[in-house]
Formats: sequence, structure tokens, C-alpha cells
Amino acid sequence: MDVGLAHLDRPFDYLVPAELDEVAVPGTRVKVRFAGQLVDGWLLSRADDSGHTGRLAYLEKVVSPEPVLAPEIAGLARVVADRYAGNLADVLRLAVPPRHARVEKEPRDDQPAAAAVAEDAVVDPRGWQDYPTGPALLRALTDGRAPRAVWSALPGEDWAARYADAVAATVAGGRGAVVVVPDARDLDRLDAALTAVLGEGRHVSLTAALGPARRYRAFLAARRGRVPVVIGTRAAMFAPVDRLGLVAVWDDGDDLHSEPRAPYPHARDVLLTRAQLAEAGALVGGYARSAEAQLLLETGWAREVVADRATVRARIPAIAPTGDDPQLARDPGAATARLPSLAWTAARDALRQDLPVLVQVPRRGYLPSISCADCRTPARCAHCAGPLALPSAGGTPACRWCARVAAAYACPQCGGRRLRAAVTGARRTAEEMGRAFPGVPVRTSGREEVLADVSGGAALVVATPGAEPVAEGGYGAVLLLDSWALLTRADLRAGEEALRRWLAAAALARPAPAGRVVVVADGALAPVQALLRWDAAWFAGRELAERRELGFPPAVRMASVTGPAEAVADLLTAARLPEDAEVLGPVPAEEGRERMLVRVPRARAAALAEALHSAAGARAARKAADPVRLQVDPLSLF
Repeated sequence: MDVGLAHLDRPFDYLVPAELDEVAVPGTRVKVRFAGQLVDGWLLSRADDSGHTGRLAYLEKVVSPEPVLAPEIAGLARVVADRYAGNLADVLRLAVPPRHARVEKEPRDDQPAAAAVAEDAVVDPRGWQDYPTGPALLRALTDGRAPRAVWSALPGEDWAARYADAVAATVAGGRGAVVVVPDARDLDRLDAALTAVLGEGRHVSLTAALGPARRYRAFLAARRGRVPVVIGTRAAMFAPVDRLGLVAVWDDGDDLHSEPRAPYPHARDVLLTRAQLAEAGALVGGYARSAEAQLLLETGWAREVVADRATVRARIPAIAPTGDDPQLARDPGAATARLPSLAWTAARDALRQDLPVLVQVPRRGYLPSISCADCRTPARCAHCAGPLALPSAGGTPACRWCARVAAAYACPQCGGRRLRAAVTGARRTAEEMGRAFPGVPVRTSGREEVLADVSGGAALVVATPGAEPVAEGGYGAVLLLDSWALLTRADLRAGEEALRRWLAAAALARPAPAGRVVVVADGALAPVQALLRWDAAWFAGRELAERRELGFPPAVRMASVTGPAEAVADLLTAARLPEDAEVLGPVPAEEGRERMLVRVPRARAAALAEALHSAAGARAARKAADPVRLQVDPLSLF
């Protein structure tokens, strides 16, 4: 039942009236009477009798005779809820989109399309020839086996085409596939690649951005077996597919794969769980490699698919930092300059060759942070103490938290009224680059407008991370500015995230010598070293070893409990935590609440989740007033 209370997270028995016997099939939506109220529910199974000795109520209504909840998805949802200490109802709300009655009533063709795809699908292994174990991966998928791979893509690689090859191989073996990507731009690329390989109408895209009708229509096409392949953003991680043979996720380190609603499942973990339960193949790919993907390799659960070093050296652009000794000897100001001479020269040379230049800036906006020009004190809002930002060159400072305008701002320390930039955003960078290279067209790609691609002529493209457009033929130069903004974030994954974003941008450059990448950072830093050598595997191994030594995920399992101090203490006191559990904290959290962390070895993960879920159920049963939030293995711990 969709009641959302932890102590009611179990199935309940109801009688099926004779008039609903034919339509009340497992997987249908129903309405039942519970505690005097009519609530939504799912019919999970039918049985001849019940072990309940008391009186049973009847089903009130079958909302729709369409069995939208597949048995394997119901089982997967239960496993996911248990893993994340959540409720089954919350997971099912993520797994099955809301009903759209008009779409259900549309004329339907129940003839499956999978057989037609399997007969004429063409699997060309040449795209995987640069990876020694790549062709073997395709053969295993075609033969109906279940290979598990972690793929490190080469720079300039058409990753969407490679994923389309893997999907085609799976379909040629008579099975289906689910592929999850971070955002709509990636989905469009994969959609085009699959259409080219499989043809029209043989896969569906599933994303929350489609709208209710289109999303439900795509979901029903997969549930009814009309298509063997489902692609999408994280909304597709629970998509029902007959005879599942492959689950794949691209760029699993992107935080868009993490569901922001309880119980906060991650698309990578859900898909790998599906692969385990369905005995299907799994493909985790990206230019970078997360610590979780590295753990899959080190435990032997998956095998590595990488190119040899000679191929990597032939494909990468020329990458150089600006903070090493040779650069500082030639340009002493490189350590503090936002655009050192090396970066300026790389951009100038590329533009002279009529090639585009990509400039990656971590912060969006014009001046997202400002300070007093006299004493350098950060400018804060007088009402909420939030940071002041400048929206444009002639704009008025405004608070980024409460949006109040600070037209008459005066520094509380020195009384000064002049302001200066503390952090420079993408739009101000575009303005500065336009002045540095007069006559060159400048384009921006970010939150307001994300460009999918740009032409191959001379131009400056200023983009925030994740919004970099693909250039025809590749960029002549890629400038990675403000590296400190990524590396100094108060986040467990700061170095991993910085490298992921740098590699994604650098992969769009042409191979050396035509392509150059300049990272404004000290070359001695580990993420910069990994970028210079294009060795994400080395950095992921180093990162995982450090987390194992410090006791951080994924080397251990960790849960965070957030809420009022008394409620958090009450829940942890009531929870029967494993003997080897370690409680850390409390530490301040948002809105005056507290957060406590519970850490256990990975072997004790199930016991931890069960203990926290049971304690949450006990608090809900006695109607505790103060709510708490449970989050297992949170992506950000600080």
C-alpha cells in the first residue's frame, strides 16, 4: 500500500470479490480500505488462502486491468528498498510512472518486436578494436552470456556508438537491454546512435522530461514487450524489459544518477543489482572512473575494458598544466593569473588555425561572489547573511539566497562601497575572452541555454561543466579555468569530480599536435597528474585505497541520519546496530538540524539497513513528531 510509513512496509492480505476475479491480476493498481481510508496499492500476488486467522477485507477497486508492475521489477524494488533502508512504496513510486488512462485506451499492437530486431541486427566490432577485450565483450553478449565490464573510453570516442554496438549485440542474441545516461543531451546522442543501428521504432526513450502521456506510452511499450531496448535518464533504471541481457550506465560518477527522493537510490547500484538478479551483462563506462567502478574490478565482479598505452598516447591531445616550475620560470604570474600566458597562447594558436576553443568555467552567472574592493571582506546580505552576487556589468548586487537587492551596500568592516569580483562566472568570462580576442565570435553554453554542438570554425565557446557542446572535428584548444573551485570543494569526491569534468572536456579536443588542453592548476596534484597521463584507472585505484584506509565509501557502507538532535539520538538509541558499527558525529546540518553517521564493514551492510529501517518503523508506529532522514552511502558526506 502506498502509505509511506516504515512500520507498514509489508504486504497485506485482502479478499478478491467475484466480480473482480478476472481483472485482479498481479501487477495491477488497486484501491483498498485501510484504517478507514481508501488508499492506493499494488496487487503483488494471488493465493488460494491466507495465513491470517482474522477477518479479511475485500478489494475495493481495480484501478486498471493493465499489469504495469512486472514481477521482476517488484522483486527488484524490494531489494532496493532493503539496501537503502527505505519503503517499498517509495521505490515503486520511482519504478512505475503515474497512470495515464487515455494512453492505456489507445489501440495496441501486442506483436513483440524483439524477434524482428534479432534477425537483422548488424553488430560491427570494428568500433571496439582499439580496446583489446572489446570484441570479446560483443561476442559474449551475442552468445547470450553475461559479461560484466568497466570501460574507460578513449578521448574523442563516440561513446554513444559503442553503447549502440553493445545493445545491438545483446538484441542479436535475442535479449533486451536498459541503458541509463545522465542528461537529455547524452540521451539524444544515444537515441540517434541506436536508431542508426537498430532502425526506427525498436527502442524507446524513458525520461521524466517527456511529460505524462509520452512517458507512460513509452513505459507501456516496454512493459508489453513491443520493444527490447529502453534508454533514458535515471527514470529508466527500473524500466521493464523482457529477457534482460544487458544493463549499462554511462558516466556513473555524475551526480544526476542519484535520485534526490527517498530512499535516494543511485542508478548505477540499481542497474548492477538488476544484473545480479537477472543474470544479465553489465557495462559501466565513462572517460573517468569512479571509486565504485574501481571496486567492481578489484573484487573481481567485473573486468576492465581499456586501450593499451600506445593507443591512448596516439589519441590524447597535448595536455599541460600552468603551475609547474618551467611555466613559472617563463611566466611568474602564472600562479595567480586566471588566464596565464600558456592558456592565452594555446587559444590564440587554435583560433589562427580556424579552430574552435572551449573554455570550461566551474561557476555559472556573471559574478556569483563579490567582495569589498578596499578590504577584501566578502559581501554578505544584511538580511540573511547570504552571499551577494552581481548579475551583469551594470546590474545591482543581489543576495543569492533570499534574492533581496543590496543597492546601497556598504562594507561592515571598512564602510567601503566599491565591489570587486571574488569568483568569476561563465558570462563574465565570455565577456573577458571577447575583449582578449576581438573579432572572434563568443558563444556560451550553460544553465540558460545548453548547446548540443558547434561548427568547426574559429570561435570561443565558454561552458560550465556538463554543458560543453561537441565541436565538428574537435576543439583546437580546451582551457580548464578556476581549477581551485573544483578541487577545494568540501566534498569527499572533490578530486574525483574535478578529474571527471576535466576528462569530459578534454575528450572533445583533437588529438595532438592539433589539439591542446591547458589546465590552470599545479601539475603535482594527483587529479592533474591523472589528466596529464589520461590515466583515470590509476587515480581511481589511488582514491579507493585512500578511502579504504580512512574508512569511507565504497570501501565501507555508511548511512547518515539527519534531523532534530533529539530525534536523531532517539532513532539511533532504538536501532539494534551491528556490534562493529561506528557512530560518528553529530555534526551541524542544514536548517539547524544535526547529522550523525553510522559506519559498518561492507559485509554488515544489510544488517545496518535493517536496523535503521526497523527503528524508523518503531518511531512511526508510536507517532514520533520529529521526522528524520535516512540516507545510505550518501554521495556527499560533508
